[in-house]
Amino acid sequence: MRDTPNARSVKIGDDERTGWSSERPRPEGSRPRTVDISGRCRVLTPSYRMRYSPGSLVVIVGPAKLNPDTFADRVIEERGAPMSLAKVRKLLAGRVPESEIEERSRALLDAAVLKRLESSQTVVVPMEGLDREERERYTRMAHRLKRPRHLILLDGGRDDVSDEERPALDDLRRAVDGGEVGQEGFQTALRLSGNARAELKRIIFQPPPRDD
Repeated sequence: MRDTPNARSVKIGDDERTGWSSERPRPEGSRPRTVDISGRCRVLTPSYRMRYSPGSLVVIVGPAKLNPDTFADRVIEERGAPMSLAKVRKLLAGRVPESEIEERSRALLDAAVLKRLESSQTVVVPMEGLDREERERYTRMAHRLKRPRHLILLDGGRDDVSDEERPALDDLRRAVDGGEVGQEGFQTALRLSGNARAELKRIIFQPPPRDD
């Protein structure tokens, strides 16, 4: 009686494999996959003194009239931590052609923020505008380096907000209150409106006190 012949073995090339695999070669020229930085976000309660972990990234946003840059200079205890485009533009004024200031300022700010994060130093970025992509450029840096990420929203009344800013501010206010800015990579969010902005006197970066 003849033996049943063995099944043929067929080798499937790397470019012919089916099914998804993180190791599967990507087509030449395709964009790299976007890293998912989303996570849970805890909504904080305003206080006269806020404490964050050393080495954190804190992004401060709000309407232009509330001036996040000035707010940061008032409440941040750690010298050198606040870094903004406005400060870099002022530093470059008169040193580079006017047409290059914006591009050079952004490049220098990004490099400075990255350097501090890589050194596990605290970074505070008061931000112009309410654009999500601008916030994510820094949360992605911090996420890659496993640094804590926090958002502070300066919320204004009717007289503090321009018509152009209002739709974005309304959306961000709802996202902060609902903890939805975790989708942007923030681990905590704080909204300061009305008296709360004036009542917050200091932001410090220290480990939580030990329970002895």
